[in-house]
Amino acid sequence: MNAEELLEKYAAGQRKFQGTDLSGVDLQGADLSGIDLQDADLFEADLSEAILTRASLYRTDLRRASLKGANLSKVINGAQNLCLADLSGADLSGANLSGANLTNANLDKANLRGANLASANLTLASLIETNLSKASLNSANLTKADLTKANLSLADLSAVTLQSANLQGAKLQLTKLSKSNLSWVNLDEADLVGADIQETNLKQSSLQGANLEAAYLQGAYLINANLEGANLKRANLINANSYSWNIKNADLTGTIMPDGEFYQPETSDREIYQPETSEKLSQTGTSMTRKIIRTDKAPAPVGPYNQAIAATGTMLFVAGQIAIDIRLNDIVYTDDVAKQTEQVMANLEAILTEAGATWLDVVKTTVFLKDMNDFAAVNAVYAKYFDAETAPARACVEVSRLPKDVLVEIDCIAVI
Repeated sequence: MNAEELLEKYAAGQRKFQGTDLSGVDLQGADLSGIDLQDADLFEADLSEAILTRASLYRTDLRRASLKGANLSKVINGAQNLCLADLSGADLSGANLSGANLTNANLDKANLRGANLASANLTLASLIETNLSKASLNSANLTKADLTKANLSLADLSAVTLQSANLQGAKLQLTKLSKSNLSWVNLDEADLVGADIQETNLKQSSLQGANLEAAYLQGAYLINANLEGANLKRANLINANSYSWNIKNADLTGTIMPDGEFYQPETSDREIYQPETSEKLSQTGTSMTRKIIRTDKAPAPVGPYNQAIAATGTMLFVAGQIAIDIRLNDIVYTDDVAKQTEQVMANLEAILTEAGATWLDVVKTTVFLKDMNDFAAVNAVYAKYFDAETAPARACVEVSRLPKDVLVEIDCIAVI
């Protein structure tokens, strides 16, 4: 089928083009939103700048296709073959690409925020400056992928393979990387604040100048890893395998070392201080301590929160935030409580960041709802920012009215 025939049928209301041979077709800039191209052959097709929102691309052959600048947001179904495809600058936010073949694909500066890339094959893919925040990359293969300056904040990278990948300057704040393979990976200058790197393989990886403040590295495999000049303040390295690692000039203030003791610097006469207990540290205030309180004598948490948090340090009280987008200086998503919650959390995060804090420093939140029936929707968004095991204490109340008649307001207390 040629382009003219397809566009004519699409304009007449036809949406199902399953199994159609469209190899090499020129559909630049075409509006094909909602089209069903399951099992279709689009080998070397030109779909640059095309609109394919909510399209069905299950098992679609898009090898060597040009999708440069295309809009593929919320594409449904997975297992697409996008080997060697050009997706640079494309909008793939919220798209389902689970199990997709993206080997050698060009995804530079593409928007993959919230996309599902679970079990996708991204071997040798180029993802330079790509937005992958909140994306699911669980069990994905990113061997030798180039993720220079990519944004992977809050992404799920658990059990991912990143062997020999380039993550130089990447943003990985609060990212889940537990049990992943990051051996020989370049993470120089990467931002890994609060990241979950438990039991992760970092053998021979380079983390020079990386920011690993408050990161979880329990049981990590750090043999021959280069952490020269890295920021490891308040990181947890209990049971990490640190044989032959390089921590020259690294900042280890308040770090829990592999033996479970807090790091202490050498004295002027080259003697080593005896490690202090966490109780002593909390009394002197030299390091923030955070302890989760749990008891079976009170109701167990039923969401992403804990019964109580005991913490010492500098307290930060963040005022209640509502869904104001500073770019518009106005309320956004007036009828969508989930999207309002996302804006609220973004506003809270901006304030925490300015104060030098992360979500891991938050010990208490209060959620104010206009309608308690919205709780599930708000809680689903909230849960993206807090792991149930380490989440802060929380209160949630319904109120008769909120500022500017918004649907949700949230405040928080952090200790840094």
